[in-house]
Amino acid sequence: MIIYGVGILAFSFLMGQFIGESLGHWLGINANVGGVGFAMLILLTIKEWFLKKGWLDSAFEQGVDFWSKMYIPVVIAMSASQNVKLAVSSGFLAIIVGVLPVFLGFVLFPFLFKKEVI
Repeated sequence: MIIYGVGILAFSFLMGQFIGESLGHWLGINANVGGVGFAMLILLTIKEWFLKKGWLDSAFEQGVDFWSKMYIPVVIAMSASQNVKLAVSSGFLAIIVGVLPVFLGFVLFPFLFKKEVI
């Protein structure tokens, strides 16, 4: 059942938006900085945590998987609507804010989702 993933998606989205707005405020920018990306990371982290705890039955897991897969096109659509040329020409901060989360994602994901190999 797809509906089961909506609650986790909503929670992830709200937390991501809060983190993005807070980060923007902390950096002195009147904008959301990476809220959708943070929401996606939260969604994937919650899913993996629920799997490790054994809290996902098959219908619940299918719902969370559906929304995890749907989130990627949403992120791409939202990114495509932004004016990247204007952001890059505005200053070096836009480049740092774009590159830093990608770098941190590559560095931290192997540690966050480390699986035992037998």
